[in-house]
Amino acid sequence: MTTTTAASGGRPAPATQTDSAGGLTHKQILTILGGLMAGMFLAALDQTVVSTAIRTIADDLNGISLQAWVTTAYLITSTIATPLYGKLSDIYGRRPFFLLAITLFVIGSVACTFAWSMESLAAFRAFQGLGAGGLFSLALAIIGDILAPRERAKYQGYFLAVFGTSSVIGPLVGGLFAGAPSILGITGWRWVFLINVPIGVVALAIVFKVLHIPHTPREHRIDWWGAVALIVGLVPMLLVAEQGREWGWSSTASIVCYVLTVVGLAAFIRIEFAMGNDALIPMRLFKDKTFSLVQGSGILVGMAMFGAILTIPLFLQIVRGATPTQSGLQMLAMTIGIMSASIISGQLTAKTGKYKIFPVLGLPLLIIAAALFALVLQTDSPSIVLWVLMFLIGFGIGTSMQTLTLAAQNAVPPTDIGVATSTATFFRQTGGTIGVAVFLSLLFSKLGDNISTRVTTAFQSQDFLAAAAQQAGSQDPAAIRAVVTGFGQQMSADTSFLQRVDPVLAQPYQLGFVDSMRPVFLAAAVVALLAWILILFMKEVPLRTMSALQERQQAEAEAAAVAAGSAGGNADDALVMSKDDELVGVASASGAPTAAAAGETSTAAAAGTAPTGAVGDGTDGPRHGSVDAAHPLPEDLGAVVHPEEPPKHRADS
Repeated sequence: MTTTTAASGGRPAPATQTDSAGGLTHKQILTILGGLMAGMFLAALDQTVVSTAIRTIADDLNGISLQAWVTTAYLITSTIATPLYGKLSDIYGRRPFFLLAITLFVIGSVACTFAWSMESLAAFRAFQGLGAGGLFSLALAIIGDILAPRERAKYQGYFLAVFGTSSVIGPLVGGLFAGAPSILGITGWRWVFLINVPIGVVALAIVFKVLHIPHTPREHRIDWWGAVALIVGLVPMLLVAEQGREWGWSSTASIVCYVLTVVGLAAFIRIEFAMGNDALIPMRLFKDKTFSLVQGSGILVGMAMFGAILTIPLFLQIVRGATPTQSGLQMLAMTIGIMSASIISGQLTAKTGKYKIFPVLGLPLLIIAAALFALVLQTDSPSIVLWVLMFLIGFGIGTSMQTLTLAAQNAVPPTDIGVATSTATFFRQTGGTIGVAVFLSLLFSKLGDNISTRVTTAFQSQDFLAAAAQQAGSQDPAAIRAVVTGFGQQMSADTSFLQRVDPVLAQPYQLGFVDSMRPVFLAAAVVALLAWILILFMKEVPLRTMSALQERQQAEAEAAAVAAGSAGGNADDALVMSKDDELVGVASASGAPTAAAAGETSTAAAAGTAPTGAVGDGTDGPRHGSVDAAHPLPEDLGAVVHPEEPPKHRADS
């Protein structure tokens, strides 16, 4: 865009070309985006990278019973930190908090590398999560600051492609490192965390050097009580979501978590209403129908996304016999779907300004693919069928993530970009946590019965009986049944035996697992359908043409101009009214505005009707009390009706 500034003598200076990002050059914008992408890659990768390495880690640290806490600790702190980063960055600026997030994440990664026990690893993962909570939400908020929504859509497509890709390849990376005995003298699994350090340091250096976003401090109260209530409500909810299957959903520990969750969230909502605009998540934002529907559909999309990312690798490893590395490679089909959909939808949104159409068309692909997984999935399904279905699921996810984030940002005032982005991230991540818990619970709740049914049927097969007798080393029916029963009990703890026994003997257990996965994929299809219905009701608000930074600067400039105009008008009224009628007549005869005219100008400015140019769009800024030089004022009235003209504003964005 072009901007003009006033030159000496009142003539406009030559127009200069600037970017929409506060004076940043295109090269600087790309450099910043590279640093932000690196940070987002780290946060998304660490959500899933541990999943395939955790068994190796637990064996090495002698803490197999504590392995779930390594994931749970990270998830709790990253989820809770997300809305805190959003709100605090709106108050104090993005840069310091993004730098803080990267620093905490890198320090936590180094600490995890040198963990000496599962307890220490869980503690360090919790610390690492404090940084991860800001990497994703602040990256998207910074994009919202420096780029207008239509231009932003193009770049956010790349960002969300990075997010989806790193989430899916996490298990592949974890499997590769966990499978290596050592790399450069360091145990293989420790590289799962150490690999974050060089990437994080590069991202930190880029952001520190290039990212300088103007920020105007504002009066505020920090919502400490809201943060406490959110912690009280979320921690037990995430704990029971992760541990409920092991504890038992009706156990005393689970019930206590349910009660604390209800009490904490109820207190949080009440506190947020009381805090008004200073709330951690201002409740006024939910008065906007689009914003509310985005959060609701975000929870559901998160459930479907993380549920698919978790359950499909289980099928590939348990039923198809793939190693963690092999399953990660096969999941690249979903990665390609996420990447292509995110990039394509972003580019088309930038060109057309339309965004709602993409999830409306994309989510049905996810629904159909999940339903087909449930209906046609077999132990020997052709690989090409699996790859196509995974691609469709990824494509549906890619069209939705991009749109929901953009819609949330576009539905709120520029001053709320940070909290809107973090809220959307928070709801999607919470949905993912709930989805994983619900889907895994659904899977394992039916597993025992389904395996029992399949084994009973298999006992009618002579091939199965022969394989079982060979495994037992005896033709005794009791010995055969003991072997079969032992395998069934082993399924919930260790499925690796399926790859070591006769395929005929393994088949009923694999079929039982497939039978248990069918309701999981049906549930994912239903969840995605609900998200699609909510999006249908979402109003497509036209994308703004300026970045959040530009809009904030323009609003501040206009407010200052209105205040100056109002003050000038009041002074004119007071002074002119103090003159006698003859003096007023002289002012009128000279062609200067009378007191009444000055008052009208001031009133119009105060009412917001005075013509003002958009800062940085090439038009003149607000002007007050302008008088033609050919009609000079009387010397004694010049200061009254021709107050000093405020300088024109030049957009820093």
